[in-house]
Order: sequence, then C-alpha cells, then structure tokens
Amino acid sequence: MLLHHRFLRTAKVYAGKTAIIDRATGTRLTYERALIAALILSEKFSDGEEGFLGIMLPTSAGCVLSILGSLLAGRTPVMINYSTGAAANCVYAQKKCAFKTVITSRALLEKINCPTLPGMVFIEDLMAGISGVDKALAAFRAKLPLALLLRTVHGGDLDEMAVMLFTSGSERDPKAVPLTHRNINANLEAISSLLAVSSADIFLANLPLFHVFGLTTNLWLPFFHGMTVVTYANPLEFKTICEIIRSEQVTFVVGTPIFMWGYLRKSEPGDFASCRIMLTGADKTPDTLRQEFKQKHNLELLEGYGCTETSPVISFNFHGANRPGSVGRPLPNVRVRLEHYETGEPCSVGEIGKILVQGESVMQGYFDDFEATTLSMRNGWYDTGDMGYQDADGYLWHVGRLKRFVKIGGEMVSLIRVENVLERFLPEGVACCVVEVPDGVRGARIVAAVSQPVDQGALLKQLATELPNIAMPRDFVVIEELPTMGSGKIDFRRTTELVRDIVQAG
Repeated sequence: MLLHHRFLRTAKVYAGKTAIIDRATGTRLTYERALIAALILSEKFSDGEEGFLGIMLPTSAGCVLSILGSLLAGRTPVMINYSTGAAANCVYAQKKCAFKTVITSRALLEKINCPTLPGMVFIEDLMAGISGVDKALAAFRAKLPLALLLRTVHGGDLDEMAVMLFTSGSERDPKAVPLTHRNINANLEAISSLLAVSSADIFLANLPLFHVFGLTTNLWLPFFHGMTVVTYANPLEFKTICEIIRSEQVTFVVGTPIFMWGYLRKSEPGDFASCRIMLTGADKTPDTLRQEFKQKHNLELLEGYGCTETSPVISFNFHGANRPGSVGRPLPNVRVRLEHYETGEPCSVGEIGKILVQGESVMQGYFDDFEATTLSMRNGWYDTGDMGYQDADGYLWHVGRLKRFVKIGGEMVSLIRVENVLERFLPEGVACCVVEVPDGVRGARIVAAVSQPVDQGALLKQLATELPNIAMPRDFVVIEELPTMGSGKIDFRRTTELVRDIVQAG
C-alpha cells in the first residue's frame, strides 16, 4: 500500500485520537484534523507545478502535513537539509532534481540566517490563505468512506518515488537518493515484526525529517501503527527534550549517541519512566553510555545500523535479542554479505570485510548519477562502504567506514577503533574525531581532533595499553566546535579538512 494511503487508512481507524503534538507551537491535532489539513495542502500543492516539491521545514506539524499533502497531490517531496548550508543545499537540490518550489517558513529562515531564494513559498502564507470553502471541502472529503476517499487522492504504483533524500555529504558531495513506497514499506514491515509496538505508543519525533532515520522512524512508523507523534525540532535542547518525554509520557525514542549523552546528563530520575524503547544509531554507542543509562534510568539502549540507501534500517538489537556492542541481526527481509575488501571473496565468521546489503528496502540507484550507482550497486547488492563482521550467531558488528581505514606501513588501521579507544580515556565532555593526514615518509599519519586541550602525554600512555604503535595518534589538534551534521553526527569530511589545514599551517 502507498504510504499516504496507509495514512488515510490509519486516520479513518483512529479519527478521534491525537495524531500530532507540536511542542514548539502547542498545536494538537487528531488524526481527523491532520487528515483535513493534509487534504487542504494537497489542493494547494496541486496548482501549477508537477513532480518534485522541495520541503525545507523543521520537525513540526507543518513539516509532517506538507509531506503528506505533497504525496496526496501526486508530488514527490524533496527533503532539504537546513542545518548546514541551507541556502546552498536548497539551490543544489533545485538544480539536481530540476524543480522550482520549496516550501519553507519565515521563522526558520530567520533562525538559521538564510536568505529568501527564488521559488521559496512560505508555509505561513499557505496557511493564512486557507478559506472557509477550503476547510469545508476537505472536511467533506475526510468524511467519505475509505474506498471513496482513496479515489480522490493520488494513486500510483509501489515503485513510484515516495521521497528524495540526500546523503550526508560527510565524505563527498551529497548524492540524491530516491526511495520508493516499496522501499520504505519493506523497512517498516520488518521493523514492526521485531518491535512490540502498537497504537498505544507515543513517539518522540526529535530527528530532522530530511534525515532518513527521522523520516522513516519519526513519521511513517508511528502513522503505520496509529501512534501519537510528539514533534520538537531541536534534539540538542537536552533539558527541554527530557521535560517533553516526562510530560507527554513518551514511550519510544530514537537518537544518536550524542543526543543520548545530552539526555543522560540533563535528565532527572523519573524523566524516562514512561519509555519502553530507546534506539540509537548513526554513530557507535559507547559502553559507558549504555551502562550509565541503565544505572540512572534502568533502560537498555538498543543499537542499530542503517543508511539512507536502505530506507534506512539494516539491522538492530531489540529486547530479548540484544548483544551490546553489536548493531544487531539483519532484518528478516534484508540480506547481508561480508566481502574481503581486496579480493571480493566472502568473509568467514569473525573476519572483517565490506558490508553489502540486498533486499526490497534497498534503493535501485542514485538519482541522475550513473557513475555513483555503478560504483555502489552490483547485481542488486548495495555496497555500504562500511566495514564489519558477523559473529557465529549472526550479529553484525560495525567497525567503521572503509574510507575511515588507513594503510600505514602496509597495515590497515581503523580510525574508528582508535577513536573508540581514545573516547574511553578522554575527560567527560571532550569530543573527538580521529583523522589521517598525508605523511611524506609513512604515507599517512593519525591525528586526533579534540574539543578541549588534553594532557597528551598521559593520554598516549593510556592508549599504548590498548593500541599498537602504528595506530597511535601522532598529533592532537584542538577544535573547540567540531563540525556536525543535522543528525548530530560529527562531519568527518569537514573535520579532516580543518585538521589538515591546521597541520599544514603549523
């Protein structure tokens, strides 16, 4: 079933139930009211332009309704990252996908200091232009039996694009990723088969909806089951998030380790008493974070793994099947292959290799990028660019990006491994990112970027107890504000550029 058709079905079944709680504006919408609002917007989006429709809005009721309205109108939402370089990202998306209109908000542009660009249409103006007739017609349609209502909105095929997303661009320019209704449905069905979720759950939507984890887990998963979604645009307002979780009795939270660290430090005992499921991903979850969350809130952090190209979840741990440190077993409808990075031969149990993925949730290829598609897709298998291994029980262990391995003295060294060890010895509150810089003698050397000055001598002694000499950082560089992306993940590419500039200048 098409994603927006699923929403219509859910809205009819749970008409009087609260669908969206927007904590930024205080707006509370039942499923029936959300349906009416989405139908109104679908009419607005049907006028004039067809095809792609840019959406650059914070996580909010307005963003959710704009996505629904675009699909109901037969438009494909193009989700634009506003957290870093909003103006450039907007222009890039318009050029890449050949569309004009971008739905955004004056409040957002003012907050992020982004100029008004050609093609921008403000959600505030759209809402202000809604007439009584618009409301009456949408309310009438919302009351139609489901079978008739479905005939009034866009139909189509499961293999149609449901959304256009962009890769993070942490290591190169962002690639446009078209995900179909089939892709996202397959991921939702597999996730739902492993998680004991229901309409009784209350989901915290704190991730940006231009991020695949935000879009699939914060929007479609709740609407798949008739949950209540609580939106708040800034996951870094840790104290506020903790208050929202407590006051709204949230049961389901997804976040990156950086976010979870913030919630741990700013929370009070009892803030997470309502929570049943807390999933982490995007970056490695440190053992100390898991242990301290368990100690303070008696909650297990369940780690998962995925990427934009796989809609996104590839594997995750869940209650009753949680192996801390791993990223869980692959989903039932996802096949994972570990391949030797040089020979291409299948890896044995415990042997580190490239992670390849196949299944209905995997994209068909990058949009208008034959070269990138050819490099990443082989016979239906998607090469994630990540390295890992599977243990004897089928749990997947992620050890980092292939591009985050460096060959020194003929040996492959994992920068992620160095980073994970370093993190354990750093003082609380100090962030780090380990990169490599060119070296005329050794080919490359390892440099650690840290957010505060550290005792390098003491650190190196501690690191030497767990790392071979070849993997030891040769320099420490202080960057007080390490670059991050919208997901909260450290921007490895930008950090590497900064470190190399600092090293060369020094």
